[in-house]
Amino acid sequence: MSVMEPAQKPHDRLAYALADDMAAVNQMIRARMASEHAPRIPEVTAHLIEAGGKRLRPMLVLAAARLLGYAGPFHVHLAATVEFIHTATLLHDDVVDESARRRGRPTANLLWDNKSSVLVGDYLFARAFQLMVEPGNLRVLDILANASATIAEGEVLQLTAAQDLATTEAIYLQVVRGKTAALFSAATESGAEIAGGTPAQVKALFDYGDALGIAFQIVDDLLDYGGSAVVIGKNTGDDFRERKLTLPVIKAVAKASPEERAFWVRVIEKGQQSDGDLEHALALMTKHGAMEAARADALDWAAIAQTALTALPDHPLRDMLSDLAAYVVERIN
Repeated sequence: MSVMEPAQKPHDRLAYALADDMAAVNQMIRARMASEHAPRIPEVTAHLIEAGGKRLRPMLVLAAARLLGYAGPFHVHLAATVEFIHTATLLHDDVVDESARRRGRPTANLLWDNKSSVLVGDYLFARAFQLMVEPGNLRVLDILANASATIAEGEVLQLTAAQDLATTEAIYLQVVRGKTAALFSAATESGAEIAGGTPAQVKALFDYGDALGIAFQIVDDLLDYGGSAVVIGKNTGDDFRERKLTLPVIKAVAKASPEERAFWVRVIEKGQQSDGDLEHALALMTKHGAMEAARADALDWAAIAQTALTALPDHPLRDMLSDLAAYVVERIN
């Protein structure tokens, strides 16, 4: 464990506490993203992996394992696995969404092309599976393999639900559990499993990761309508322009008058957007309290994450994970 001075933000404090482990993870990532025969693979991968992401998901693996007393070394393999899965999904998502920015930089598909992004994403998925096999733990392999399938399923569900005004909050939650929370919960659950945690401890860390991931995604969806491009790493209003039915929009549509619903049909279902539509959408969400209601949901999920931690041993990392859950929602204050 590092003895560096703690930083102010919870994810920074977690990074300091896990600095030695994260250095090993980063070294493994650099080694495993190399390709002797296809230099474009490390070029594309490095563009995204080294773009300044917080490495939150691999830190969750490390924190879960260390919290339960694991001394290594395979938590490092699992943390690198999770980061590769995450990076692969980002490469694929940017192609699907035709995104131009990721983590404040031009996306790989913009700098290279869609084919490179998809194929390098496939390569990272393959590398992830190589890494997750190395600990020789069948249960861990099951957790991470299932998460990979769930993530893909969530993305496909979002494709069918994103522009359908009949999409409910229950369907939205199903999408979020797939595309975001599945990797959070797999990170914490696999870390607990490799550490030999009891069934109750493994479940507690799964529940924590699941609730944290849901809160995280709700906040990301809110920031798209109220955050700065610097904070969210993409253009404000991208979800609206991509016609994504995120939670604040779903809540506003549920309370819409016939005239307001016609607006939502035009801009979301038909994709007929013009100047001023984003501002009008924001006004409607404000009118119906949709933003505040979504924020309240995020707070509830953060509280569920914190409650799950009470089943775990008293440990500084447990406190940091609790603070992290609170901070995820504080980002929209």
